[in-house]
Amino acid sequence: MIDPAETVRPSYTAHMGAVLVFDGDCGFCTACVEFTRRWIRPRVDIQPWQFLDLADYGLTDEQCVEAVQFVTADGRVHSGSRAVTGMLRTANRPWPWIAALADAPGIAPIAASVYRLVARNRYRLPGSTPACAVSPR
Repeated sequence: MIDPAETVRPSYTAHMGAVLVFDGDCGFCTACVEFTRRWIRPRVDIQPWQFLDLADYGLTDEQCVEAVQFVTADGRVHSGSRAVTGMLRTANRPWPWIAALADAPGIAPIAASVYRLVARNRYRLPGSTPACAVSPR
C-alpha cells in the first residue's frame, strides 16, 4: 500500500539534499525550528516554505500550510509527524531512537493524531501569531 504522506518527486535532484520545510509565518512553528536547530541539530537544511520554489521540491502551498514537510536527499516527501520523525533520524542519538519509537506500529497513529491536534491549534499556542491560524478541516 502506498503511504500518501510519502511520495517521490521526479523533479528533485540529489544535490539539493534533505530539507525540512515549515511555515515561516507561524511563530509557534518558528520557535519549534529554533529549538530543533539548537538542541536536536539534525543534518538537514531547514527552510520556511515561503522562501522556497516549492515546485523544485514537488510541494504545493496547500501541503506546506497543512503540515511540516520533510524532503529526503533522494526526493521522498514525508508530511506531518512522519516529517518530524524523518528529520529526527538525521540527528545524533537519542533522536533516531525517538523517531523509531514514534514510527512504531501502534504508536505512529497516535503520533500522527497528536501532530494534527497541535497543527490545528497552533494559533492558540505560545509564540503564535494570527498568521498561524489555519482553517479547521
